[in-house]
Amino acid sequence: MTIAWVIGAGGLLGSALRRWLHFEGTELFSPPERFRWGSEPELALQVAAAVQAFADRVNAARRWEIYWAAGLGTMGSSESELALETRALALLLRRVESESRLMAMPGTIAFASSAGAIYAGSSAYIITEDTAAAPTTAYALEKLRQEDLVRSFVLANSKTTALLARFSTLYGPGQSLGKRQGLVAHIARCILRNQVIQIYVPFDTIRDYIAADEAAAAMVAVLRSMSEKPRVLMKIVASERPTTIAEIISVFRRIARRPPRIVTSASNLSKLYSRRVLFQSKLLQESAPAIRISLLIGISQVMAAERIAFARSPGVRQ
Repeated sequence: MTIAWVIGAGGLLGSALRRWLHFEGTELFSPPERFRWGSEPELALQVAAAVQAFADRVNAARRWEIYWAAGLGTMGSSESELALETRALALLLRRVESESRLMAMPGTIAFASSAGAIYAGSSAYIITEDTAAAPTTAYALEKLRQEDLVRSFVLANSKTTALLARFSTLYGPGQSLGKRQGLVAHIARCILRNQVIQIYVPFDTIRDYIAADEAAAAMVAVLRSMSEKPRVLMKIVASERPTTIAEIISVFRRIARRPPRIVTSASNLSKLYSRRVLFQSKLLQESAPAIRISLLIGISQVMAAERIAFARSPGVRQ
């Protein structure tokens, strides 16, 4: 029996991971209380209690899995905000390492990272796992530091393995209102509120969009297909279907049955994003499930979810 703990379960990817793991029949662990990320002293106590409770549950299992899908930072976050996230991850890993019951049995850390950020400065036409990282932001540099923390943890503990999953652009129902990211969710909300949609990159900008539910399924499938060697695997998780901003807008026009109100302008964040992003994974291709959610279906699901959310709280504005 495997017991899984998803950290960041309230977010876009984290909630998708919990849904998929539940569907797969995996026993899920939830900490005694919701983490208070803004207070490091409180968070330290909460993490300690949660790891102990997790070890209590895992004691009767054969193995454990921890999925790190937490992340308060974005491409525009300050270095201090991002460093707080890294310290939280380091704290968790130290607590896990100090729990002898967890270290005595096989376990895996699955860490979610951002391929778009890590390779933002790459000049490669197609980006694979062999492509050198080319960070251009503090956000990307911090993600690489976090990956290194996970890698060091695994190399120091012989019964653990790790999957470093670098995701392309995630989208889906439930994207946070508080984050300045998520073009698909942003367009959906603006259409429903009859607001002008501000877009800060050219319409021919290419992205690789993958539905969060399919990204979660791929992450779990790859993690469970890993052999003991290599003990740390870095894999790009993407739809491998290039899509322009113009195509996204066209899909919304088709679904909404009216042209979105769009204004294009420059932003300080515009230069942080690459104009062309094409991803292709070379590793464990047979393990990841085929992409089945088309952009039309995925955006329709986002629109439906946002319509329900808007009906419940019509006063909410971005």
